Amino acid sequence: MERDKISDKDLWGSFKSGDPEALSCIYEQNVQLLFRYGKKFTSDNELVKDTIQDLFFDLIRTRKNLGSTDSIKFYLIASFRRKLIATLKKRPLRVDTDVEKTMDADLVSFSEYELFEKEELSPREKLVREGLKTLTPKQREILYYRYTCNFDYEHICQITSLKYDSARKQNFRALQSLRNWLSTKINQSSL
Repeated sequence: MERDKISDKDLWGSFKSGDPEALSCIYEQNVQLLFRYGKKFTSDNELVKDTIQDLFFDLIRTRKNLGSTDSIKFYLIASFRRKLIATLKKRPLRVDTDVEKTMDADLVSFSEYELFEKEELSPREKLVREGLKTLTPKQREILYYRYTCNFDYEHICQITSLKYDSARKQNFRALQSLRNWLSTKINQSSL
């Protein structure tokens, strides 16, 4: 099944009706994204891998009862996040009781990691990476969902539990802060 020739809605429908090729396609297209996403919240590689496997096992087991979706990536990220949070809350060695707050705080390098995974960065990419570090974790998270995952604001609100206007304002403020910071840096370097 060629992924780029079928819509997410049709691919999801094929998966729900039991097509093993659709399942394989969904898994292959999203497993690395889910792994990198999980690594934002915990350094435990095995926990992230196990959570991904549990997610796909649950999807297979309940596929006939699943709703429809026009964004598989969103569906998987939202489901994975809920499952990972639930797993982390059950861990006995966890001192922090508010896992979701801790996870949000751990997103310090959320966008910059995803946007610039490669080893060699151009001067412009280094500057953007530095600028992203000046944003709040929530701003970086929203930029990641909006521009890396291409989620609309409704999807961002569902994942982050923000209200629609708040998500838009956070995105606007993040871009404005990043532009101002970059402008200042560029002006300083040209002096």
